[in-house]
Parts: sequence; structure tokens; C-alpha cells
Amino acid sequence: MKRYAILLGLLAVSMLAAAPARAQDRPLQTPDADIVSPGTLRVEGGFDFLQSIQYPLSGLSGDLTSIGVLDLRLGVAKRVEVQLQGTMQNYLQVHNQVPAPVTPTLTGNNSTNDVGDFSLWTKILLRDEHRAPAVGFRFGFLMPNTNQQRGIGNNATNVYASVILQKHFGQLKAYSNTGIGILQAPNAKFSQNDELIYGGAIEYPLTRRLSLVGGVSGQYSSRTLTPALYGTESRGEGRMGIVISAAGFRWDVAAVAGVYPNDPSTGITFGVRRDIHIFGHHSHSTD
Repeated sequence: MKRYAILLGLLAVSMLAAAPARAQDRPLQTPDADIVSPGTLRVEGGFDFLQSIQYPLSGLSGDLTSIGVLDLRLGVAKRVEVQLQGTMQNYLQVHNQVPAPVTPTLTGNNSTNDVGDFSLWTKILLRDEHRAPAVGFRFGFLMPNTNQQRGIGNNATNVYASVILQKHFGQLKAYSNTGIGILQAPNAKFSQNDELIYGGAIEYPLTRRLSLVGGVSGQYSSRTLTPALYGTESRGEGRMGIVISAAGFRWDVAAVAGVYPNDPSTGITFGVRRDIHIFGHHSHSTD
């Protein structure tokens, strides 16, 4: 209950804090409906530190440091963009280890590391915002880049699809996504877990260069978590932070709080973003 109270508090403060903010994924994890302008590559990179995260499939728990959290968004048409997300390296400082389906091979003294899973997405803007919200559709899949023996990833392939709604209320921008995730159960042959994908976020510009952002996102499984479903458990995070435009970049920092028992208790993330024009006529992005 304490975690839920923290998350509700983050959203409440964001709502009270209220010129439309420009869209960005970082430091939030909920996608918006805006499309990067055609020919523009949006490059985002960051660093995460998450405390007390648990991995039921390997039985490991500890503090996770993610270095090189990458997000590349390329506008390929006025209403279409493609996106690549992933983490170059995850490091887990192991605080506890219990028997589990996968017996991990640690790579260090009470620690392990592995490359993160990468995902590929396509987002389509179906309807512009007028009186009614803007509507987008996003689908993609998670690739099995991780090695389950390292104890951090599942080495599984997952498929996702969701609908995005977005609306401005004065200077406050609010958006949400709802959809389905088809997750491969790594500890059961020919099995999967279909889950609800959700997210809600807000952005509010405090000044021309400073914006307040906050949101909650995750995946929810209605099934009882059994060893056969380890690796597909409910996961979610609440994030609240600021975005600053300076020196031609957009810098961000946010606090993190987990939603479910296996999620991190607390954490912090920070990163940077820059748009690079690579082909076509130069124009400003829609966000």
C-alpha cells in the first residue's frame, strides 16, 4: 500500500504543477502519440540505478545498474516512426539468492552482468488532436538478446500492441496507452502469458526550458504466479522528474518507484536526448 501511495502522490504533484511540453520518452516509459518528423533520428541515452529488484526465474535479487539505456526513434513518414530500444549492459549487485528454475552463473563476486533485451517498434498516428484526443497505434516485439544463465534476463521473445490516447488541457499534456502483451513463458514449453499493457503520463512546462513530467506504466498478469510463469510476472514503475533544454540537448532526471512486489523499491534515472536530421527536407518535429 505504501508503494501505491507514493505513486499516487507523484501523479498528484504532477497534476498540480501545470505552453504544451514537447514529447519525449525519457525519462518516462509511456509512449505518446506524437511522431518524430520524417528524416529525423531522435537519439536518447541514459543511466538507471534501481534498488531491491527481484528476478523469480533465477532467484536473484539486488540493486540493478543499467548503463547505455538507448532509445532511437526515426521518423519515416508524416504519421509513422520506427523505434529501437535496449540496454547495452546491466549490472546486478546480488543481495540474495534463493532456489529457482534457472541456476544462474554469476560473473563476479556476488554480482552478475548481461546485455539487455532490445525491442523494435512501429508507431502510427491515426488521428490528430482536435476536440477529441489524438489516437496512435504502437506495436513491436522484444528480442531474446539476454542469456538466462546470467540471471537478469529471460532470453524470451515477446509481442506487444497498444492504443495511445493524447490530449492537451491548456498547457498540460496527458497521454495514456492500453494494450496487450503476449509473453513467452521461459520456464514452460509451448506456453505464454497474455497480459495487460498500460501506461499514463503527463507533461507540464514550468518555463520555456524546464518541464515537469510524471507517469506510471507496466504490464499486469491476472494469473497466479507459478514457477511455470516465472519471467512473465507483473511489472510496473512510477516515475517523476524534470526535463531541461540546454546547450542543444534535452537533459532529464527522475525518481523511480516500483508498483509490484518484484519491482525495484526505489531508483533514479537520468539521460540526454538530441535530434539529428539525416534525410529529406528539414522540418520541426510534431512534438
